[in-house]
Amino acid sequence: MMNLGLAADFYSDETRYLPELLDSQSREPDLVQIIQQLHESLDPRTVFACFGKIMGQHLPILGIKLRYNKYQFTWGRHQGLSIKQQLVHQGNTAQLEYSLAAPLLPSQAKQLQLLQTLVILPLFNATQFQEMSQQAMYDSLTRLGNRHYYIESLKKAIATSTRHDNPLSIVILDLDNFKMLNDVHGHHFGDTVLSEFGQLLTKAIRNTDQAFRVGGDEFVVVVRGDLAAAEILCRRVLQAMSGLPLFEKHQVQASLGFSQWKSDETACSLYERADKALYRAKAAGRRCYRADLS
Repeated sequence: MMNLGLAADFYSDETRYLPELLDSQSREPDLVQIIQQLHESLDPRTVFACFGKIMGQHLPILGIKLRYNKYQFTWGRHQGLSIKQQLVHQGNTAQLEYSLAAPLLPSQAKQLQLLQTLVILPLFNATQFQEMSQQAMYDSLTRLGNRHYYIESLKKAIATSTRHDNPLSIVILDLDNFKMLNDVHGHHFGDTVLSEFGQLLTKAIRNTDQAFRVGGDEFVVVVRGDLAAAEILCRRVLQAMSGLPLFEKHQVQASLGFSQWKSDETACSLYERADKALYRAKAAGRRCYRADLS
């Protein structure tokens, strides 16, 4: 059941309309076509943009703002008269704010009520699909990207670096003696360590970098930069780890290895070189980093 909360002074008996708006918006909307258009995409932003365009075609609406759960959308210009609406769908409330070029006639107010009910279902479906897609790409424990997302992201990063001739590196991080810590202190402790390390990585990387948990206690960061940029990240991670009480108390440490992408190199080869550098770091006594200079 969908409830509509009408704002006070929703429409006026005044007819202060722009003639050109009245002429272009006098035709009745094709509801079947509108429903089809709204259901064409599973991208919430695209659905809302389509909704805004439709509303602007049939009513004197200059702009729309919509808040739905954690989502916020905006379309058009936000000036002139303003009215607010609510749509409720399956216990979720959407808040809408319309910016109008002129007050609505009673017939247009009814048309707005009808048209806005058509957007909530496709928008709900699109946001649900986006959330499920994100869940499929992220590790639930650390909130970092998972292995599948890492593979896809690295492919895109390599393609971008190829087009723009920009440097690209990866850093592989491995928690030292994690299995032993997990066995001694239990899986709950191990999960806490992984979760805190995930938060640490999120804070340590730049906005242009991406962090992933690719399995167990192994993490990868895709760095948009050269070996120097990757080394700076390694230093930052080790320094941050030394300041965490839990890590200090239980001597949680990490080894890191990194490599820079070479022209025409595969993602697999890039990873293998960083992995070899990681093992050199472990052989050097752990809690350090090594670069592949080949």
